[in-house]
Amino acid sequence: MRYLDPKNDLVFKKVFGSHASILISFLNALLPLDVGQEIKSVEYLPAELVPDIPVIKNSIVDVRCMDNYGRHFIVEMQMLWTDSFKSRVLFNASKAYVRQLDKGMHYKGLQPVYALSLVNEIFENESEEYYHHYKIVHVGDQTKTIDGLQLIFVELPKFKFSTFDQMKLKVLWLRYLSDIQNVQEMIDQELIRQLNSVDEIAEALKLTKESSYTKAELEAYDKYWDTIRAERTLIADAEAKGKLEGKLEGKLEGKLEGKLEGRSEEKISIILTGYENGVSISMLALLTHLSEAQVSEILQKNGLI
Repeated sequence: MRYLDPKNDLVFKKVFGSHASILISFLNALLPLDVGQEIKSVEYLPAELVPDIPVIKNSIVDVRCMDNYGRHFIVEMQMLWTDSFKSRVLFNASKAYVRQLDKGMHYKGLQPVYALSLVNEIFENESEEYYHHYKIVHVGDQTKTIDGLQLIFVELPKFKFSTFDQMKLKVLWLRYLSDIQNVQEMIDQELIRQLNSVDEIAEALKLTKESSYTKAELEAYDKYWDTIRAERTLIADAEAKGKLEGKLEGKLEGKLEGKLEGRSEEKISIILTGYENGVSISMLALLTHLSEAQVSEILQKNGLI
């Protein structure tokens, strides 16, 4: 049995963008929801166009929905990472929050927006944690919060399976995303058993089978990977260009500073030698293209006046 990678645009949208029960299970497992505030039902919302990240245009897959409490959820699968991505997620979530007022609601009726970003690259190198939760908190007393926006980033490459929590729902969903690779045949049977122990994940696993897709869909699946490879090359080229420009700029600045420093020392030498040989301050100013006050300051610093 061959499986497709669920992180691919085609598969991700088919699994999470068309099956509400699967999405509900996934969100309840991954989001930091309080006890008793679990999602019971969802209504899919249309995707919105947001500004592209420079270089990256096709590597972001998103699914949007609203639950029975009116809370909004944005789920994004991000294959490539750039420093602009966090700003984009914040913009996207803020836009969804503000747009609730279009329905004539008062401010007190605004419901929270959760942005869940699954990232297939490591972006927090200094931390071993793979789960990053951001919300608005009081700096002095972190028990005080303002409801509104919550951003969750999951670094999938950092996720490591542990036998101590193997049956936790979050771990099983992350294993589904991390351990099912591109057109994979040999999958550990114990993993399959564990994934099939949860009805929603078992259904997602069925939707990940290659046999569930038409020839045209499989061509689109492969084309998406070609796009990702192309964008990864563009990012690498842009980073290399930036480093080269930085080196060239540094060299130019160094040469310029050296020239300016050399000219300054030359002017000081002319002023000191000339003054000792009876050249007036006004004449020294003309010779060095400095003001008389600057010439006098140099002479004072060297104890000649």
